[in-house]
Amino acid sequence: MRTVKSRELTVEDFLPYGTYANLIDPTSEKLGLPPIEFFRDMVQQDLGSSGSVSFSTCRVERRDMIVDVTEYHSYTAEGILPIDNDVLIHVAVATPNDGSKPLDKIVVFRIPKGTMVVLRPGVWHHAPFTENDRPANVLIVLPERTYANDCEVFDISGEDRIRIQF
Repeated sequence: MRTVKSRELTVEDFLPYGTYANLIDPTSEKLGLPPIEFFRDMVQQDLGSSGSVSFSTCRVERRDMIVDVTEYHSYTAEGILPIDNDVLIHVAVATPNDGSKPLDKIVVFRIPKGTMVVLRPGVWHHAPFTENDRPANVLIVLPERTYANDCEVFDISGEDRIRIQF
C-alpha cells in the first residue's frame, strides 16, 4: 500500500484539480466597508447542462485514513465546503473514460473549514476524511441527482489502496 502525505492548499498546487477560496476569512476584492462588506464572485462552479443546483451535506466521522474508493463526474464540477472541521480530500487529474484509474497520481490536500474547493469535471475524488476525532459536516454542491446520473465509482483494493499521512 502506497502512503501519500497530505498537502496544504496553494493556488499553484491545486490548479490542475480546480479552484478554491476561503469563504470565512476572505481576502479578495470586495464592495463596501464594515459593517457590510460583500466579497463577490470568489469561486465559480460549472454546472454543465443542468439548470439547477443542489446543496447536500456529507457528514464524515473519523475512519481509517485509507483511500479505498474513488469516483469522478464527467459533466460537472463539484463544490466541497467543510463547514465545522478541517478535512482531507484525495484528488487525481481527469483521465479518458477508458477504464484506467490514475491511482499513482492521487494526491491529498488538507482543506481548512470554511474553504470552498471546486473540483473540475473528471477529477477523481471521494468523500473527505476528518483529521481528528470530531465529525465534519461538509456542504456538497452538485447539479440535482448527479450521484445517479453522472457518477462513476470504483473500489480500490489490496496494495492499490492508499494510506493518508498528515
